Amino acid sequence: MTATVPAETPKVSAGRMSRREVLQALSGLMVGMFVSILASTVVANALPRIIADLDGSQTVYTWIVTTELLAMTATVPLWGKMADLYSKKLLIQLSLGLFVVGSLIAGLTPNVEVLLISRIVQGVGAGGMTALATIVMAAMIPPRELGRYAGIFGAVFGVGTIAGPLIGGVLVDTSWLGWRWCFLIGVPFTLLSIFLLQRTLHLPVTRRKVRIDWLGALLITSGVSTLLIWSSLAGNSFAWASGWTALMVGGGIALLALAVAVEARAEEPIVPLGIFRNRTVSLTTIASVLVGVAMFGGTVFLSQYFQISLGKSPTVAGLMSLPMIFGLLVSSTIAGQLITKTGRWKRYLVAGAVVMSVGMLLLATIDAHTSGLLLGVYMAVLGVGVGMLMQNLVLAAQNDVPAQELGAATSVLTFFRSMGGAIGVSALGAVMANRVASLTAEKLGPLAGGAAGEGSAEVPDLSALPAPVLRIIQDVYGTATAELFLIGAPFALLAVVVVLFIREKPLHTLSGEERRAREEAAAAMPGAH
Repeated sequence: MTATVPAETPKVSAGRMSRREVLQALSGLMVGMFVSILASTVVANALPRIIADLDGSQTVYTWIVTTELLAMTATVPLWGKMADLYSKKLLIQLSLGLFVVGSLIAGLTPNVEVLLISRIVQGVGAGGMTALATIVMAAMIPPRELGRYAGIFGAVFGVGTIAGPLIGGVLVDTSWLGWRWCFLIGVPFTLLSIFLLQRTLHLPVTRRKVRIDWLGALLITSGVSTLLIWSSLAGNSFAWASGWTALMVGGGIALLALAVAVEARAEEPIVPLGIFRNRTVSLTTIASVLVGVAMFGGTVFLSQYFQISLGKSPTVAGLMSLPMIFGLLVSSTIAGQLITKTGRWKRYLVAGAVVMSVGMLLLATIDAHTSGLLLGVYMAVLGVGVGMLMQNLVLAAQNDVPAQELGAATSVLTFFRSMGGAIGVSALGAVMANRVASLTAEKLGPLAGGAAGEGSAEVPDLSALPAPVLRIIQDVYGTATAELFLIGAPFALLAVVVVLFIREKPLHTLSGEERRAREEAAAAMPGAH
């Protein structure tokens, strides 16, 4: 399919946006990011009530979470490629529009089937927002100055993560609102973001012929979705070593192999394979996968640890994540300011990977009797490491690719980090379930089935357990959670090795749009090849 990209009429010249104009444009991006984060966190405390009201099963409980993750992860590369070809402003508004549609359908859903479809639509919109927010920032702001704005997005991430479960709990417990407002509450914020972006975001768009590689997009999406569906079902719906595993893993790998063949010949590939010849892109991609496995794979089970092992309420469990978020905010803000001031960035990548590894190892020592103060310190250490590492991996890659490939490079990193996180969560979730079952059987013997839910994936009802059994179950979940961090620690340590091999290059002082204009001008000069 060939299309002509319409030119935008920019309110400002193709030159650099002023600091005031950048902050105005960031206001719309921040609202959109807040909504996409809120969509994932606000529903956490509402899921039991949703399942009960819609007569859903434990399988549906899992899929309400994973369908959005699947759609978001699988579509990120497509959004990133389209950002290199079409109007970034139009695309980000389109992604927000899809999110509004998905939220409205979810809020008005009559049954679980419609809810699952709505979560897919929400995921596609969230994938666009996740990929495009970073791409738009790189287009507006030179890499040398990106650090000073990183703290703003870190704050939005922290507020969305912390406020989500609290807002969800309040909505569910308020009789005249209810769980449907967990989805509907994001609609006015999303519409506000669209309005702000329309008023404040002004990026020039070059008119040129483009060809979207839809076959490559289909193969990538299908292959990734197959592997993610397998990783979410294996160990629960069927055994890891089974015919279903062979079929789904083989099919997913075959689809991705076909995608590589198609992308190698495509005029405008979704994922330009040539960018992997860039050493920095390849190493930051590997590091992003490792960060996803280590960080997401371990921390997603902390809320369960707070509630079961420590006996905290969902609201208190949400508040207990505050030290990690605070550590992430402080380290990302300070590192960003120092990078802007000095132009040196590799030291923060290495330090972040080391500190993240230390945090994982510290959390591998927790149990049902760990004090809240000590737990807060361990989580803050992990947050500090992640804050220095995660965003600066993107900065390193963006700084080392041509402006025309900013979107593709950014989306590749986001995609692989999400992929690593999804597989990490699924794999470590299976380890968690197996360890809980085996430890419970070891300590309780014949009573294990009744205490742990007869091998089901359901969380035991702590209020119904006798005090001696309750203490054993709390110890079991504390031990199993610590083992997850012990398993995740080698991935974090491997990330240290990977970032050591990333070559530090001076940060560009031109924005993505300025670099693009300069590169196109150089290519158009007589004698240019």
